[in-house]
Amino acid sequence: MDCFYAAIEVRDHPALAGKPVGVGGSSGRGVLTTANYEARQFGCHSAMPVFKAKQLCPHIILVPTRFEAYREASQKVREIFSRYTELIEPLSLDEAYLDLSHRRESGAALAREIRRAIFEETQLTASAGIAPNKMIAKVASDWNKPNGQLEIQPHEVASFMRGLRVSKLHGVGERGQQALAQMGVQTCGELQEFSKIALAERFGKWGLELYQRARGIDEREVSIDRTRKSLSKERTFSENIEDLAWLTNVMHKLLKEVEQAVVRKTDQEIKSRVIKLKFADFTRTTAEKAGQLMEEATYDELLKIAWQRGHGKAVRLLGVGVRFASEEDQLDLL
Repeated sequence: MDCFYAAIEVRDHPALAGKPVGVGGSSGRGVLTTANYEARQFGCHSAMPVFKAKQLCPHIILVPTRFEAYREASQKVREIFSRYTELIEPLSLDEAYLDLSHRRESGAALAREIRRAIFEETQLTASAGIAPNKMIAKVASDWNKPNGQLEIQPHEVASFMRGLRVSKLHGVGERGQQALAQMGVQTCGELQEFSKIALAERFGKWGLELYQRARGIDEREVSIDRTRKSLSKERTFSENIEDLAWLTNVMHKLLKEVEQAVVRKTDQEIKSRVIKLKFADFTRTTAEKAGQLMEEATYDELLKIAWQRGHGKAVRLLGVGVRFASEEDQLDLL
């Protein structure tokens, strides 16, 4: 879906049409859940602090989140999907994989039909990627946003991947791009020049994954039973941190992001709360406590426990998250 939450707000409040809109925290310490394309032209984007968004776009209109409305629209879109296939793997409220390989119609024609139905029945636009596997479909779905689509035929995969920038690959963030740039790699074609052994020696398991991804290889099937086991946010620090109070402040900010993500992405029962620390010597520890409430006091306690296990070692990574109950766990909770 295109700017899903913001698009729903504009749809339900026509006076917002054509204006830069951000959905999320209205306070200066909050973060944007999403921003529409008018706001994105000024550099605003999801997860951006509200104060930063206001600096970039002083006239941005901030509206609070309405997750019930977003869930309702998501369920309607999911119902439209089910008319075409039972093989649906939702990634979030606004994104899903569909396996349409059993259909006689072309993938591009089906995508146009599905997108048209979504617009007619919800007044919202969607973009699509059509490809032989999930990875390439995901990349293609962002290609012609908003309200567009791109199809990559099997015989086009090799040429498409050669010209694709490595920044488009899942899991290649800013640090990954920097590491690859040091090797003279900016495109998947340049990455393909390195052997599997060379990439494994340099990046370990991630190098093996890069070898596959750079060639457009993805053998994952669309899974209709995709149950999220956990959800977390992490921060890797540019300098090792030796101040517990400073870590606690960062932890509280990450916790707010996790809370928003839990509401936005799942309705699963929380089983436990988790803090993870990676120390300067790359050892790590995880502190966990059973319970469903995401109180700051609980996470403060877990952070102190994890911190004490380091015996004074500086911290290079902090993770904050939750684990979800399995079906069996949820039955026990009942």
